[in-house]
Amino acid sequence: MSSETPDPTAQRKDDHIRLAMAQHAPQTVRDYDHVRFVHHALAGGDRDAVDLASPALGWPVPLYVTGMTGGTAQAAEINRGLGVVARETGLPVACGSMGIVLRQPEVAESFTVLRRENPDGFVMANTNANVTGAQAARIVEIMGADALQVHVNAAQETAMPEGDRDFSHWRDNIAAIVEAVGVPVIAKEVGAGLSRGTVAALRDAGVAGVDLAGRGGTDFSAIESARRTDSGRAYLAGWGQSSVASLLEVAGLARVGSDGGVALLASGGVRHPLDVVRALALGADAVGVAGQFLHVLTTAGVDALVGLLHEWLAEIADLMALLGARDVVGLRETDVLVTGPLREYAELRGVDLTAYARRSPWSRA
Repeated sequence: MSSETPDPTAQRKDDHIRLAMAQHAPQTVRDYDHVRFVHHALAGGDRDAVDLASPALGWPVPLYVTGMTGGTAQAAEINRGLGVVARETGLPVACGSMGIVLRQPEVAESFTVLRRENPDGFVMANTNANVTGAQAARIVEIMGADALQVHVNAAQETAMPEGDRDFSHWRDNIAAIVEAVGVPVIAKEVGAGLSRGTVAALRDAGVAGVDLAGRGGTDFSAIESARRTDSGRAYLAGWGQSSVASLLEVAGLARVGSDGGVALLASGGVRHPLDVVRALALGADAVGVAGQFLHVLTTAGVDALVGLLHEWLAEIADLMALLGARDVVGLRETDVLVTGPLREYAELRGVDLTAYARRSPWSRA
């Protein structure tokens, strides 16, 4: 393919990077701001006794770098940086969708650089729900992946000019992918959240985890609308629910490490360590970040992002000590107040928010 006629998929991936960066606005009010902890002045614990291990997939920390990009020279440089960052911090890391590799094997290096720079870390490959089980297994093999993210993105596809319009086979495809690959499969939204019924269906399809990936972070429906020559479908911006809303909705479903359930991962709109702790307290096993980390990587470099992640992990541990939680599961015993529009959503979905506000021993005194 000549330089005068760039591959449309590669062009789309570079467009995604550019438009995602333009959306970066960490001060925007999000559903996380409607989640508050009840402060108990004597509840605090020992910072040195805090265990940051995640209940999900044997991860050493409850923080991960979620999938972003791949398939172009620009994307390769981003993935190289993310590989170094993951190696230096111990964070699990994912790449962007690898479907292009099945059509253009020559671009595989733009993804596998993530593994080359992080040979011993936890690396996740990524694909869409349209691939066959054999194709998914091939993607895992190419990456040398420890897990496979399968993204479900009907709202994005609907906004995309060249997007899919048939989503009826996704559930069966995901079940076939689970059967075909030899690594855990994580079903992932891309900015619209997952409902309780969806998570239950994915659990029954055999996935090891779900990434709720809710509204509030990178808005791919808005990105795809901006890519249209007529800027149509702009009304799809903000479609779906936040990861915080999704966490409240899926509470009580089978959990990892208990009765063979799914790991609950939350990403989308995370701005700082307090957002991470909020999501963990609402039931997430680990919390993913993309846009915030991409902004630091592309504007300040690898060393700056490594330093930031070490700071985040230290601050997460500090907040856990403040709340008296010795580990991630202990955060689920803290008292949490849910207010504002998030409360309205939860109540309409039948969630008992009073139970969250009175979980700790300090509320039973």
